[in-house]
Amino acid sequence: MPYVEVEGLSIWHEVHGEGPPVVMLHGAFAGASSWSAQRPELARAGYRVYVPERRGHAHTPDRPGPLTYELMAEDTVAYLESIVGGRAHLVGWSDGAVVALLAAMRRPDLVDRLILIGQYYNSSGRVTGGIVDQLQAAGDQAMNFLRAEYDAASPDGPEHFPVIFAKTMQMLTTEPEIELASLATVSAPTLVLQGDRDDVTLEHGAAVAAALQHGRLAVLPGTHLLPMESPGLVNALLLWFLAGAQPAVEELVVSS
Repeated sequence: MPYVEVEGLSIWHEVHGEGPPVVMLHGAFAGASSWSAQRPELARAGYRVYVPERRGHAHTPDRPGPLTYELMAEDTVAYLESIVGGRAHLVGWSDGAVVALLAAMRRPDLVDRLILIGQYYNSSGRVTGGIVDQLQAAGDQAMNFLRAEYDAASPDGPEHFPVIFAKTMQMLTTEPEIELASLATVSAPTLVLQGDRDDVTLEHGAAVAAALQHGRLAVLPGTHLLPMESPGLVNALLLWFLAGAQPAVEELVVSS
């Protein structure tokens, strides 16, 4: 798949299918391949699926300076404007959910429906002993485990991964810190989806859904890897919500 230029940043992306646009945003230390169980299903269902890889991830090169959610949200808004060409559904998983939410807060005119998978939006919702804590505890061992895919794909070369690891860990240990009251500005219908053993507490997920203008909460059995663990359940929910999230109602006519 080609690279596209977005405000001076060379972004690698995939595009599949035809129909209403859906932009899928991956998590930290991941890339487009993490959506391998979802992108073909959405394309077959009649959506044009865009899967960009964010700065410093997989095939997309890094840029000088820190890595922040706000910066990646700005990149996403620019991608929507210049590549997608306007409004789209956003589906974000893990870090991608933070990016999707911030993009919707920044530019509500560019977001139709929003699906946020397995993520907390401030530290009060983060589960103790979750992935961030595990990465910190593992140190170099975690870096060596995560770098295999990056080393094979990144145009910056294997020697750059320690820089990316340090930038990402700085972001993960200090962000996000979004006041849930500010989510009232999000007008897009939003599905908050998480596993019952995810990295976000159930109480936080419920509070996020309640803070949104049009939030719905769905909890499935599973962990932070829910889209990989239960693709059938996750895909069914995604398709149901993107189609309008209207439950089927049969009209009952009683005659005497």
